[in-house]
Amino acid sequence: MNTETDLLFMREALQLASCAEAEGEVPVGAVVVHEGEIVGRGWNKPISGCDPTAHAEIIALRDAATRLSNYRLPDCTLYVTIEPCAMCAGAIVHSRVARLVFGAPEPKAGVVLSNGQFLDRDNLNHKVSYQAGLLADECSGMISAFFKKRRAAKRREKSNQEK
Repeated sequence: MNTETDLLFMREALQLASCAEAEGEVPVGAVVVHEGEIVGRGWNKPISGCDPTAHAEIIALRDAATRLSNYRLPDCTLYVTIEPCAMCAGAIVHSRVARLVFGAPEPKAGVVLSNGQFLDRDNLNHKVSYQAGLLADECSGMISAFFKKRRAAKRREKSNQEK
């Protein structure tokens, strides 16, 4: 269900992904929403933060937990531009997020639909409902453009070294 509200929050996640890109990070953004209000924001920072766990989802979940003074986030929705990885999917379950909405699939590392359907496992102690594909073209386009620029820069650098 692509409601105007869902679109509004995914666009905010896309804005945060732009912040990541501006810092040289892979452009992924996330927001946590509770009762119609953003309570958590995050964008990728593993490179700049020297922290392998500093994914957009983790940062947004931490921000929301701090603001709500609760490590559990029931009745919250997490919007993220790219399908979560295993680490982030685990954090989503442990934080008890009610709903996940993500934009583009992540064929290599995504575990919600692309690899293993983690959130559908019977052994999880919390079930997260999820929706995929919201603004998928915009979300995947941002990632694709980022990596295209990165590959071009590496080719230029290699070419300059060979001269």
